[in-house]
Amino acid sequence: MRSVSSIPRKLFNDAELQQQLKRWRLQGKKIVFTNGVFDILHEGHIASLSEAAAFGHILIVGVNADASVKRLKGESRPVNNEHSRALLLAALVMTDAVIIFKEDTPLNLINSILPDTLVKGGDYTLEQIVGAKEVLANGGEVRIIPLVQGFSTTGIIERMKNGQ
Repeated sequence: MRSVSSIPRKLFNDAELQQQLKRWRLQGKKIVFTNGVFDILHEGHIASLSEAAAFGHILIVGVNADASVKRLKGESRPVNNEHSRALLLAALVMTDAVIIFKEDTPLNLINSILPDTLVKGGDYTLEQIVGAKEVLANGGEVRIIPLVQGFSTTGIIERMKNGQ
């Protein structure tokens, strides 16, 4: 059996992440960042995180805090609390770091990380991607990846409500 002790070590706060970023950059690692709610982890999430990870050496995932999810998605969300969502993401092989952010957008987090590549799903345009302008101005790139059709947390919740 594989050791799961490394999973919690992928969970970072701001100060810890800044220290780890210094180490990764000294090693010449290309940093990739993406973010989301990741409320009910599904095939679409796995596909997009796998594709995002392929753009560099290190994948950092920003996760919306519970309070921000409620503001963005409504009082019935999140289904899973922020620690559970972050821990599930940390358990994925393609994820190197997970950090929870409290704001409604990850702009402050993106500005503190300044990743080499910022990745968002195909339901966004370049103009809609928070932090795109800052990443591009720093010499980084922004990648928009296609969504896997038929998979969304909202759709899963609706099917559960309808008994499907």
